[in-house]
Amino acid sequence: MFRKGNVVAIILILLVTLSACGQNEIKNAKNWPVQDFTYTDQNGKPFGLSDLKGKVWVSDFIFTTCADVCMPMTANMSKLQKMLKDEGIKDVELVSFSVDPTVDNPEQLKMFADNFEADFSNWHFLTGYSQEEIEKKALKDFKAVVKKPVNEDQVIHGIDFYLIDQEGKIVKYYDGLNEIPYKEIIRDIKTLQ
Repeated sequence: MFRKGNVVAIILILLVTLSACGQNEIKNAKNWPVQDFTYTDQNGKPFGLSDLKGKVWVSDFIFTTCADVCMPMTANMSKLQKMLKDEGIKDVELVSFSVDPTVDNPEQLKMFADNFEADFSNWHFLTGYSQEEIEKKALKDFKAVVKKPVNEDQVIHGIDFYLIDQEGKIVKYYDGLNEIPYKEIIRDIKTLQ
């Protein structure tokens, strides 16, 4: 028969084993699927969801003539890119969708990104769609409002960073403008990997 010490040891082994289960999950994950897309990157090349398959990625919405939030958001994304490199975290992509595609052609996006020392090996600035298309994509996939008012040069958009898993599902979002939770983002990326 089992001795009391053996029973305690078995219980401890079971608890350790069970506590390890589910460690690759984000609590309260949104699981919002990103619909397939293929747009144009800062190099004028096609880039889409198929290029992100099997990778964790972080995304945001910006535009190059933004008068307020886009520059600090892009600086924050640049800092995240550097932190990921410093941590030795690989296979993470960054994707910035332009919310002003009629102004933001690939050349404009590349010049803008160069101001933030973006490493284009894993950071993609996208355009090549209509204003209506990006507004619908933002709302449907990211649950975010993007709207360019008529006769205005500024675009209304959110300030969040979105974490997307290897299956193309948005699992979490974070403030991308103020008090960015870099440690939490990196921890969540590690959890997904």
